[in-house]
Amino acid sequence: MSPISVLLVIIVAFLAGMEGILDEWEFHQPLVACTLIGLVTGHPSEGILLGGSLQMIALGWANIGAAVAPDAALASVASAILMVIAINGGSDPTEAMTTSIAVAVPLSVAGLFLTMVCRTIATAMVHGMDKCAENDDMAGIERWQIVAICMQGARIAIPAAALCFIPGDAVTAALNAMPDWLSKGMEVGGGMVCCVGYAMVINMMATKEVWPFFALGFVLAAISQLTLIALGVIGLSLAFIYLGLKEYAKQNGGSGAVSSGDPLGDIIDNY
Repeated sequence: MSPISVLLVIIVAFLAGMEGILDEWEFHQPLVACTLIGLVTGHPSEGILLGGSLQMIALGWANIGAAVAPDAALASVASAILMVIAINGGSDPTEAMTTSIAVAVPLSVAGLFLTMVCRTIATAMVHGMDKCAENDDMAGIERWQIVAICMQGARIAIPAAALCFIPGDAVTAALNAMPDWLSKGMEVGGGMVCCVGYAMVINMMATKEVWPFFALGFVLAAISQLTLIALGVIGLSLAFIYLGLKEYAKQNGGSGAVSSGDPLGDIIDNY
């Protein structure tokens, strides 16, 4: 990669690391991070395809209580860089993308170590912020906050910079040296993780009122004539219909009718 591309990749990695904590602009999400890295390295289509595949795997990853989810930012950035290096080294884009998807899950688990290191260091920063608060030093609190966020960005930017300086021939040789049973096994494992991600999301959102929409989505997705744009429009329309029914149920609930929070059930029960 050219020096400008390396610099832009490091910037994207830095933003992805910060967004892993801020969670505001979603730079740490695979679809965004891989697309941006593909864009700055001259492989936008490959980046989008890789990001979309990894996004399905990371769909159910979330920090719940003390349980820390796999590091989606490191997995996205590192796998995208490896894919770009392999393609520039002469590998077939499809094979490079498949191998990058296979190594994404192990990279995400390895990223947990960096996450724990940063959070341990952040504990000392919190004590520094406490001292600033005792002295009414708001500027000091802001400085510690900026340092902590930049540390999270460096958590991804430093490994990304190291990967950028690895020779393409070395990456290509390492990827090609992987036996078929290992690469295929990791590919199957990644698909299973994708299913687990869907299951986690369904487990958190499952109610009797949304199951019909879930089933309807599967039926519509099986119609090959419908494009992704068409499916998006249908999903958005169903969301507006649901919100309208919910508002209708609230209005009836305020007028004396019984409201259970289930707009579909309330309309059926009240009429």
